[in-house]
Amino acid sequence: MASSPLKYTTKLANQRILVLGATSGIGFCVAEAAIEHGAHLIISSSKQSNLDRTIARLKESYPSQIEKQPITSHACDLSDAANLDTNLKSLFEAATNGGTTKLNHVVTTAGDTLSRPTVDEITPEIIYSAMNVRFIAPAMMAKYFKKYVESSPTSSFTVTTGVRAHKPAPGWSVVTGMASGVEGLVRGLAIDLKPVRVNAVSPGAVHTELFSQFPDVESVLDIFRKGSITGTVGRPEDLAESYIYVMKDHFVTGTVIESNGGALLV
Repeated sequence: MASSPLKYTTKLANQRILVLGATSGIGFCVAEAAIEHGAHLIISSSKQSNLDRTIARLKESYPSQIEKQPITSHACDLSDAANLDTNLKSLFEAATNGGTTKLNHVVTTAGDTLSRPTVDEITPEIIYSAMNVRFIAPAMMAKYFKKYVESSPTSSFTVTTGVRAHKPAPGWSVVTGMASGVEGLVRGLAIDLKPVRVNAVSPGAVHTELFSQFPDVESVLDIFRKGSITGTVGRPEDLAESYIYVMKDHFVTGTVIESNGGALLV
């Protein structure tokens, strides 16, 4: 009896996937997962030097896959508000060979250091700065989908929000507003970009390179462990599964996928 063709692990094979924020943390693991699923990977970050290092790192782990399916990269600084529109257009042009080879999926995990001002310190400039990479940039990306992304329910746009949208903490008002806004943006774009599917992934505490900013990392991790039902801190390779899922499930749109160890129930 002839073996049945694989239906599930090959759903992303030869799909063109653009990952923004791919040089570290969750984005890097999404890039790894895309390679393992046989996708054609395009990666972006703010600096070309970081992208070059990332490609070298991925080649060490997946030499045969990348030889068959080379990685494309293009630097795009999402924090440069004055040039954001121009930067994004250049990115989509480079990722699609000028629109001749359309994308199937766009994922953004890009982030910057979160500003957490007290209520007395809030200014319009602080609010704009907090929203630029995580809210304004994804909203601006949407304008390029008609030209550069395959118009099909098999295509998707996945953005990143966070647990603070539903579980505020002292000093997190601006971040909570931004994260909540991303969820609203996803629901709106799911309608405006249809049939392309639009979803968000909402991580809880995830142990990435950003934790290096804390002088006592273990004590911070212990706090997050106690704030979850699982007694663990998320790993970026676990979160990557959420992004892969929303790309593969062609019936999910306008949805937020939670991965937080049960933090909302504690």
